[in-house]
Amino acid sequence: MTTVGDVVLVSGGFVDGSGWQGVYDELAGDGLRVHVVQLATRSLLDDVAAARRVLDGLGGPAVLIGHSYGGVVITEAGMHPNVASLAYIAAFAPDRGESAGTLFAASAPILPPVEGFLLLDRGRFATSFAADLPDRVAAFMADSQVPFGVEALGGPVTEPAWRHRPSWYLVATEDRMIPAPAQRRMAGRAGAKTVEVIGSHAVHISQPAAVADLIRQSTE
Repeated sequence: MTTVGDVVLVSGGFVDGSGWQGVYDELAGDGLRVHVVQLATRSLLDDVAAARRVLDGLGGPAVLIGHSYGGVVITEAGMHPNVASLAYIAAFAPDRGESAGTLFAASAPILPPVEGFLLLDRGRFATSFAADLPDRVAAFMADSQVPFGVEALGGPVTEPAWRHRPSWYLVATEDRMIPAPAQRRMAGRAGAKTVEVIGSHAVHISQPAAVADLIRQSTE
């Protein structure tokens, strides 16, 4: 069997890769080589290219992990030859022709675009994105949002890697950005091995140990 020694973490929209700190610490403590992809979220093509640049630099097989919009990125980038498996963390797992924009819940508090970029309503950020984080942490996240490009939101997947790679999925049961029923549906059609965790959309921050456990399964 192939030994997977690398994991590549891809963040979602409106936030950056620093949210993976707890998961990073868990996995690095196991001796895995952990890489965090920083996305500009200007377009899906640019974000996929950023993930592929990290994958290009690896010497062996890796698990490619995505949170939220990062699931779109890994679905498109996951055909890279260094990708052994995929792991979705409260993430979109689009099929051909689908995008984050076609899959987002209508209730997500996305404000109208300004000069081609989107933000979440600060007043609703905590309840929608980070309901299980301390108030001060959620407030910081709301005030440090990464503008999300309309082009990235609408970028469609061409060939979903989950059709060709084994996949895992962590469902966050209290998620209000991508509701749990939608997560279960995407995980089911991808044939993903699924676990459920009581957590918000920011489950990778609030419960890094549970997220790391799922990723460990995907490296075996």
